[in-house]
Amino acid sequence: QVQLVESGGGSVQPGGSLTLSCAASGFDFSSHCLCWFRQGPGEERKGVGSIDTNDKTNYPTSVKGRFTVSRDNANNILVLQMDNLNADDAGMYYCAADSSAVGCALLMGWVNYDEYKYWGQGTQVTVSS
Repeated sequence: QVQLVESGGGSVQPGGSLTLSCAASGFDFSSHCLCWFRQGPGEERKGVGSIDTNDKTNYPTSVKGRFTVSRDNANNILVLQMDNLNADDAGMYYCAADSSAVGCALLMGWVNYDEYKYWGQGTQVTVSS
């Protein structure tokens, strides 16, 4: 069964840190590009970091220097380390995966696209004092 399962969400104070994980199963994880997306209330999903099959990462300006995406191909896990969190970082966090050339290009550019091969169900992050 193909799955992407996010975990690690929770509540954190501004300035705090949180680590999210996305566990993959049922497909060849190492051959897929991956991206983390955040969706705030009433908003579309926005990409916050992506990683390709060569471990190249890409971040939007809003999170660069604060968020780090990494992958563990041996254990089929995608990780998002989030530091110095602020209120704008709150929302539901999703991971997405794709292995096609077009899909990887879109993921590396953080394009919100419903038809990626795989999406997780999300984990909630709250930033509040």
